[in-house]
Amino acid sequence: MSQTLGHRLKKLREEHGINQEDLAKVLKLDRTALSLIENDKRSLKVEQLVKISKFMNVSTDELLNLESPLEVILERDINTSAVEKPSMRISVPAKNLRKFKEVLLYLLSRIGAKPNVGETVLYKLLYFIDFNFYEKYEEQLMGATYMKNTYGPTPLEFKEIVKEMAAENALELVKSQYFQREQKKYLPRRDPNLSILSATEIKCIDDVLHKLGSMNATAISEYSHKDVPWIVTNPKEIIDYETVFYRTPDYSVREYTDDDLR
Repeated sequence: MSQTLGHRLKKLREEHGINQEDLAKVLKLDRTALSLIENDKRSLKVEQLVKISKFMNVSTDELLNLESPLEVILERDINTSAVEKPSMRISVPAKNLRKFKEVLLYLLSRIGAKPNVGETVLYKLLYFIDFNFYEKYEEQLMGATYMKNTYGPTPLEFKEIVKEMAAENALELVKSQYFQREQKKYLPRRDPNLSILSATEIKCIDDVLHKLGSMNATAISEYSHKDVPWIVTNPKEIIDYETVFYRTPDYSVREYTDDDLR
């Protein structure tokens, strides 16, 4: 296997901005013991794996995924001379990248400071914005790629785009406590450029925020689990936008005519 469990744990910990001391406290270990685990010199118990999953808000499947990690490439950074490719590569076109950034900044400007809005809530809001728009207009808004994870749809481009936005000083990551759990929050450092978004796109975003923006991570995750696109997708697979046309009435945002149903 290309990655050991210890290496995978260390990589995810660093990606989430968690230091060894904080994770060691969660596992009721000292830093030396955690270091031994990350260097594959000490085994990880099942109950510790579950604690890590809850603390990092990732599925145990993701923790145990020891294959080559997914690579997300922002289109202008594609190295056409590269020969070796990972098993899965996502290329984000420049147009989609601009849309994603401004939609995220618009979300953060509207609800980013609310105590319920952490990374998990943002994931689900972005999903419903993208899929609602596609169902209603049969066009992409951001067109992000969403994977079915234990806690609901996850936009695979999110971390790379946020990393770039932080470097551009467009947003900042802050950590807070929400019901005694650490929460990753993002706060905007600039106003969204609304000229990138049409009035129709902004209305779609506002509709999602009005309906779901007050939900906490648990509530919105459970809500996403009842949406047909998530239901019909196998775990760890990409959710197909076309499945949105099979939604139940409770989730559908489109008024279908008889011609649509033929």
